[in-house]
Parts: sequence; structure tokens; C-alpha cells
Amino acid sequence: MRAGFILGFFFIVVGIPVILGVGSDMFRRWLKHKEAMTTALTHETAEKAAQYAAQVERLEQRVRVLERIVTDRGMGIADEIERLRDAPLN
Repeated sequence: MRAGFILGFFFIVVGIPVILGVGSDMFRRWLKHKEAMTTALTHETAEKAAQYAAQVERLEQRVRVLERIVTDRGMGIADEIERLRDAPLN
């Protein structure tokens, strides 16, 4: 009976603090890892967002050029098409 008490007392005084210490260290490392992964994902997402923004800007510029071509020369193009329709073939 005395041996069981000593073993239980040893477990409570030594075992539990050691287990909690190791567990808390593992938890801290896991949190650090998750933080590093989140930071890396944030940087990757920001980089992709910048790339998409640049691509959208390029596409918007192209659309502006096309709009300008259509609106500035729209009437002239229509007149040219009509003249070509009326022109004899060869």
C-alpha cells in the first residue's frame, strides 16, 4: 500500500509537471508553425492579388483603346463599309 502511495505521489509531483511542460512546448511549436504558415499564405495571396490587379489594369487599358477605336472611327468605318458595298467588284 505504501508503494502505491509513493508511486502516485511521484506521478503527481514529477510526472504531471513534466507532461504539461512537454505538452506546452509542443503546443507553442505548433502555434509558431501555424503562424509561419499563415504569414506565408498571406504573402502568397497578396502577391497573387497584385498580379491579378496588374492583369486587370492591362485588360482595362485594352478595352479603353477598343472603345476609342469604335467611338472615334465608328461612323467612318460604317461609311467605308457602305462604300465598299456599293463599289463594283473588279
